[in-house]
Amino acid sequence: MSQPRDKRLEIANENKTVRKIIAIIMLIFILLFIGFIGGSVLYVNSALKPVDEKENKKIDVLIPIGSSVSEIAELLEKNGAIKSALVFRYYVKYKNETGFQAGNYELTTAMDLPEIISELKEGKVLKDAAMQFTIPEGYQLNAIAEIIAKETNYTREEVVNKLQDKEFIELLASTYSMLDLKEITKEGIKYSLEGYLFPATYAFEEENPPLESIITAMVEKMQTVLDKYADDIEKSGYTVHEIMTLASLIETETQKSEDRYKVSGVFHNRLENDMRLDSDPTVKYALNKSDIQVTYKDTDVSSPYNTYRMKGIPIGPIASPREESIDAALHPETVDEFYFFARPNGQVIYTKTLQEHEKVVTSYRHEWHTLIDKQKKVKED
Repeated sequence: MSQPRDKRLEIANENKTVRKIIAIIMLIFILLFIGFIGGSVLYVNSALKPVDEKENKKIDVLIPIGSSVSEIAELLEKNGAIKSALVFRYYVKYKNETGFQAGNYELTTAMDLPEIISELKEGKVLKDAAMQFTIPEGYQLNAIAEIIAKETNYTREEVVNKLQDKEFIELLASTYSMLDLKEITKEGIKYSLEGYLFPATYAFEEENPPLESIITAMVEKMQTVLDKYADDIEKSGYTVHEIMTLASLIETETQKSEDRYKVSGVFHNRLENDMRLDSDPTVKYALNKSDIQVTYKDTDVSSPYNTYRMKGIPIGPIASPREESIDAALHPETVDEFYFFARPNGQVIYTKTLQEHEKVVTSYRHEWHTLIDKQKKVKED
C-alpha cells in the first residue's frame, strides 16, 4: 500500500533539507581546507623573509659546539633572528643544508633564511677560542685523527693511539651509556670509537688541549644527540650499537636528505626479509680502501664488516653519522624497493628486483671508474 501524498512530500522535503545540510557542511570543510592551505603557504613564505627588513637590528647569536639543526633553530628563534624554528628545520631538510659551524654570529633582522644559513655554514671563530676544528659528516676515525693532529701539536699516531687506549675507552664506556664495552671491543672491531665521534665544529680555550678532552667532547656530543632518541631506539628492537652501525651505512651511501630515509627503508626491507645488505662502503672499509670501485672479487673479502658475505647489520660503524642519518635509521621511509644504486652525482636509483638493479649497475658503473681515475690523477698532481 503506497504512502499518502502528504507523507511522501514530507519525506521528500526532509531529504532535501538533509542534502542541503550535508552540502553546507562539505562546503564549510572545503573552505576551511583551502583556508588552511592558503594560510600555511602565507605562513611559510613569511617565515622565509627577514624578521624586520626596515629596522635592520643587529643580533648576536652564540651557536655552541656540536649543536644540532633543531638546537640551532631554537636559538635563532629565541634570539629573534628568525620567525619560526619549525620552518627553519624543514627548509634546511628540504634544501639538504649541512655543515653548520659553531661560533659567535652577528646577524641582523634584515637577513632572510637563505642568508642566515649561508652565514652559519661559513662559520665564525668562537670568542676566546684558542683552537677549533671541524669534523665533517661521514668521516672515519683515521681521517678524524688526521684533522686533530693537523690542528694540534699531537702526531697522527699519538691521536690514534689515544683513540685505541684500552683504559681510556673503558673510562668513556663507564661514563657514556651509549658505549657498550662488550660491543665496541668485540673481536673483529677495528676501532672501538668508530662512529661515536660526532661530526661538528669543536672549539677549545687552550691551543693544545689534552687529547682526552678533545675526544671526550666529541663522544659527549654524540651521547647528547642519542639521548633524544632513547625511546625510539628501545622501541626499534635494535641495540644502540646496531642503530649507530646502520646510521653509518646510511651516511656513507647517501648525499641528500630525502635519500637517507629511502635508503634506510631499503635496508630495513632487506633486514626484515633475511637478505644481505650488500653495501659497497662496508667492503671498502673492510679493505681499508676508500677510493676504489668495488668489484665482485672485492666482495669476497673475509671480514665481519663485509655485508656481501654476512647477513644482518655488520659488526660496527664504518664512519661518523650525522644526526639525520641516526634519525633515518630509526624512522625509515616505507618503500617497496629492495635495491638502490648511488651515482657519483648524488642521485640514488631505486629498484624492486635484482634484474632491474643489475641493469642500472651496468648502465652507470662506468661513472665510478671515471671519478676514481680523476681522483687518482689529482693525487698524483
